[in-house]
Amino acid sequence: MSSSTVGFWGPSTSTVDWCETNYQHLFHVGELFNSASSLVLVLVGLLGIVLHRHVLERRFLLAFGLLSVVGVGSTAFHATLLREFQMLDELPMLYLAIVIVYILLEDRPQRRFGNWLPLLLVGHAVLVTYLTAFTRGTAQFFLFQVSFASLEFYALGRTYFLQRRSPDAKVKRLFRLGIAAYALAIVLWLSDIQFCPTLNGTLPAHGFPNPQFHAWWHVLVSCGFYALLLVIAHDRLATLGRQPRLASAAGGIPRVQGLSHIPGVKETRTATAH
Repeated sequence: MSSSTVGFWGPSTSTVDWCETNYQHLFHVGELFNSASSLVLVLVGLLGIVLHRHVLERRFLLAFGLLSVVGVGSTAFHATLLREFQMLDELPMLYLAIVIVYILLEDRPQRRFGNWLPLLLVGHAVLVTYLTAFTRGTAQFFLFQVSFASLEFYALGRTYFLQRRSPDAKVKRLFRLGIAAYALAIVLWLSDIQFCPTLNGTLPAHGFPNPQFHAWWHVLVSCGFYALLLVIAHDRLATLGRQPRLASAAGGIPRVQGLSHIPGVKETRTATAH
């Protein structure tokens, strides 16, 4: 735990307390940097929806939307350090990972697995919800991380193979940027946990501020997720015969574009994430 200081929201009831001194800057905000940086998740998710609402299927828009929900939950969690808001952060992360797995598995123009795959994934969501919400302490932290990481690394591995088969150099470059941001985010996340005594004690004692690695995790994972989801979306549009291409919105923000008509697959325009 980074600090025993009690602020507006009372004692921390979450199962994890990150390496930012609690209530150091504002009486009403437990972790200011972690709370503020979580808003990047919200903005990136909304940006993905705005730029792709007329291009991608609803399953992708659901993924962007869930990213924003994660950001809202993360902001509330880091501001209050309360367990109920921790669940609002962690559970949407699990649901987002499950949606991404569905997108990667259901990757043909027509549905491959029928209804059993969405039912299986819903069952998995119920199970991990129970394990995450009704366990305490170290067990809760471990169960959540294992549940999330197993889905996360499967998705990253599948995305790697998607970009390998793409002939588009822009897709490969976007993948490299996305995976680099994601990898650096993970390194900083682990460093925030493992080296907290140094980051929050030794460095300030020598006149250096805590670099707030967990806050940078929020920023970098947002950018990495956005880039990697575009790689997946590009492959999906190619599968549907919609001639995808990567372009840039205002400010150089990458976006994926494709033909509005899907030759021979009219029904996928209204496909849901199930």
